[in-house]
Amino acid sequence: MNRFDLAAHSSNIYDSNILSSGKQPVIGITANYGEQTAKLAEGYYKRLISAGATPLIIPPSADKDMLLTLLNRIDGLLLSGGADINPLFMGEEPQPQLGGINDERDLPELLITRLAFNRQMPILGICRGIQVMAVALGGRMAQHISTPIKHSQDAGRTVATHSVTIDPDTTLYNIYEEFGPFIPKDEPYPATLAVNSFHHQAVSDAGPHFRVSARAADGTIEAIESCEHKPFVGVQWHPECLADPDLDQQPLFLWLANEARLYREAQQLHDRMLTLDTHCDTPMFFSQNVIFATRDPRILVSLPKMHEGRLDATIMVAYLPQKQWQKQDGAWQPLSTEGEFACSPSQYADSIFDQIEYIVKQNSDDVALARTPDELLLNKFNGRKSIMLGIENGLALQGDIRNVRHFARRGVVYITLCHNGDNDLCDSAKGSQTHGGVSDFGAKVIRQMNRLGLMVDLSHAHEKSFYDALDISKTPIVCSHSSARALCDHPRNLTDDQMQALAAKGGVCQITLYPGFLRLDEKATILDAMEHLEHAIQVMGIDHVGLGSDFDGDGGVTGLADASELTQFTRQLLKHRYSEQDIRKIWGGNFLRVMRQVQDKI
Repeated sequence: MNRFDLAAHSSNIYDSNILSSGKQPVIGITANYGEQTAKLAEGYYKRLISAGATPLIIPPSADKDMLLTLLNRIDGLLLSGGADINPLFMGEEPQPQLGGINDERDLPELLITRLAFNRQMPILGICRGIQVMAVALGGRMAQHISTPIKHSQDAGRTVATHSVTIDPDTTLYNIYEEFGPFIPKDEPYPATLAVNSFHHQAVSDAGPHFRVSARAADGTIEAIESCEHKPFVGVQWHPECLADPDLDQQPLFLWLANEARLYREAQQLHDRMLTLDTHCDTPMFFSQNVIFATRDPRILVSLPKMHEGRLDATIMVAYLPQKQWQKQDGAWQPLSTEGEFACSPSQYADSIFDQIEYIVKQNSDDVALARTPDELLLNKFNGRKSIMLGIENGLALQGDIRNVRHFARRGVVYITLCHNGDNDLCDSAKGSQTHGGVSDFGAKVIRQMNRLGLMVDLSHAHEKSFYDALDISKTPIVCSHSSARALCDHPRNLTDDQMQALAAKGGVCQITLYPGFLRLDEKATILDAMEHLEHAIQVMGIDHVGLGSDFDGDGGVTGLADASELTQFTRQLLKHRYSEQDIRKIWGGNFLRVMRQVQDKI
């Protein structure tokens, strides 16, 4: 084919069905800047094209609307190399060895890195890029390194002049092992890699979100990566320049393209399905005057974090800590005459719901209340997040059956019968077996909940209470935030027999992210949460599981630390090769099926 024959080229593109190239992940590359020109070395974009990605050059601008719009259009971020970073961004004064800084680039790149990080977007930082990653996210950078090894070579960029040692137990090591076809699969990849070097600044402290994955022989940090099971890698060398086949650096770009593809698939899934977290305790922080409309660091569930994590809906509960009330003369009385708990249990629950309604009213363009599955779907269609109401601890009823109807009218969708202590309804998993299971009053409450379309929630219940309620209820029950006792022997978790009984009655178990219910040493990560989920699926079946984070009730683990990280859950489900249908079920479909069954009984 004549290279100048445009018609032949365009026909070839069509005939080879590269129309599917619209499915390629789009990766933004930060542009260098100089002489009033945004520019980019060819190695960056050519490597991404070879890796099967579509590159998009990002101009150095800190315009808020531009950055947010851009982040909604790309699937990955490549931070390119360039000049020094202004030490004032670390609160430091310049040292004499500081080189030329690039004021046009610093703020835009630090901002976009933090925003991409908040969205769990894959990031690859190269040379200056690794330093931007550290500075943007709580790490430190040495303005100048002085060691026996020369880190700014005179040789050409395609030549390797020094070596780095890669920790075998890292993502970086796995990248070269997985994506390097030139490496014999029957031989371990050597931990030492020859690289090029063009820098005098370097990461000195990776910060709270990263770990060091490679160092030079003099100890200089040469690579960092996420310590939270997220797709973030930074390298100090220039992999886009190395040309020797024996030093091929394409694996880094293949990894970024692959992670961007996975990110895009997760984002598209969230566009098509409803995502529901069935338990959060954010109202516990209302007394601290938290601001739900901002990325308030005091709470794990807020409007921006729901947007970042693509969470459509959450069930916010009025949690009643039992220790705040005591029973006197047959009635529950507050222990204090001052503060938020200086009222009856039902009044306290009502005050929480009043505050939630106020928050919704103040942010009505972005969030709405929901009571039914159809209202959840309508809110998503209209671009609004949903808040549903729940009660955690039947103490809120104050021993009065009439309060069941009162809270049903307020829009409550479930009542967790008890918390960490026996109450009027039943015995708790951490109680003293006052009733020997569900009390007579508790049985009446369950029947009234059935009549009024409220789900019975048995998280926190004693085993005897669990089986009693299962027998009493005429509708399926839920465990809004529980995990598997077979994997973590805690009385709050469900045994396999309980799980099977729950599934047999059509109920659901929502795996929780409370660390102590995933591992007894509480050092839980997203991988532990997945292990509990897969165990529940094995025992109960795919139609009886979901997620109830317990965010702001001490829930949250490494990799799923708050609502902004929930696309990580979807990413794990995709990596475990669950189908879209199954992911929809896990992400709320199963719970909504039970909700429909319960509400249809009204």
